[in-house]
Amino acid sequence: MRARFSRREALLRTGAFASAMLGEPFARAAAPLRKLSRSGEIDAILRAGVDAVEVPGVVAMVAAERGVIYEGAFGVRGMNAAPKMSTDTVFRIASMVKLLTSVAAMQLVERGKLELDEPAAKIDPTLGSPQVLLGFDAQGYPQLRPAQKPITLRDLLSHTSGFSYQLWDNNVVRYLKVSRSNPALPHMPLMFDPETRWAYGGGLDRVGRLVEIVSGKTLDTYFRDRILGPLGMKDTGFSVSEEQRARLANLHVREANGALAPQPIEKRTVPRVFSGGGGIYSTASDYLTLLQALLNGGGIARNSILRPETVAAMSVNQIGDLEAGILKTTNPALSNDVDFFPGIRLRWGLGHMINLDPVESGRRAGSLTWAGLYNTYYWIDPASRIAGVIMMQILPFADEPALNLYRQFERSIYQAVKPT
Repeated sequence: MRARFSRREALLRTGAFASAMLGEPFARAAAPLRKLSRSGEIDAILRAGVDAVEVPGVVAMVAAERGVIYEGAFGVRGMNAAPKMSTDTVFRIASMVKLLTSVAAMQLVERGKLELDEPAAKIDPTLGSPQVLLGFDAQGYPQLRPAQKPITLRDLLSHTSGFSYQLWDNNVVRYLKVSRSNPALPHMPLMFDPETRWAYGGGLDRVGRLVEIVSGKTLDTYFRDRILGPLGMKDTGFSVSEEQRARLANLHVREANGALAPQPIEKRTVPRVFSGGGGIYSTASDYLTLLQALLNGGGIARNSILRPETVAAMSVNQIGDLEAGILKTTNPALSNDVDFFPGIRLRWGLGHMINLDPVESGRRAGSLTWAGLYNTYYWIDPASRIAGVIMMQILPFADEPALNLYRQFERSIYQAVKPT
């Protein structure tokens, strides 16, 4: 079971994190903007990935505290289309919305509207009386029992609530096959008692609903008013305008022979229900603005979205000794197995995955990261004071050529910023 910390211990750990990572207060004054002298080498790596048809197109950007220190756009938005990739190309970023949802929830924690360790059912009764899946009987019928503790916001944000995605959990797949024809069964039970394990799942969808309930706004409106608007993220949202649609990258599917098959652009729709866990669009430039705000302790250009101590708390391991970050696919067409950092200890904070160990030739220990289903990725390295994003539009998730390009990009960035 994960370690539990008192409020005082949590504050001490947060302060220690901020001090260790920054060597001074978390919201320190920005250092002079660094320029990358080897940007041509970084360009060459990304261009080579496109030229080898490993990816059809890619946009990658990196920021320090005061601004963008690298940007590159290579290839085309679609293999059968003429428009070239650009830094304002619009991508489906899927689960990278989870960071926005986490920020929204922590804003409401700051305002006293949500509590990290209170039962979430006090806000959303649908989270009350959760059932845990124990297994299946000889006839394949699910065996359930009441959960041993209530679900909290901290559990939902750190993926220790017991909710799990069917894409990476065979028990969920098996349960859903039975429950579809048995309406008396819960729609989605927990796969384990809260705080006893880690599993990547739909907890952030529930967090999005908590945000809507306590704010009195739909999630898209809350994002616009409290995060996107203040940060000037004009190209991020749950739907795209006709103008943004013209900048939308095509999705490509990796076929068995390794070739990429472009998919048609989907019809434009305006959703009525908004997910805290997926289904959003953005650009590399927009998303980097969010990362830079967090790198700076919660704000950018005098617009603050979070307090520095809140940003630090989000960046601290919240799950104790539970292992995180490794996923086994149940549907290879949508996702490969996921293990971004083999041999490295991974944990989860309040919104990000955390590598406890440094990555060779790359990010430092304590860096924060996650991704979206269509091979979009971000990281924040508080120790090195940089944040980066790389976006492609490929299925399955964790596509090996896409990941290889991501790794090469990261290594080239750290080579370029390394002190001489």
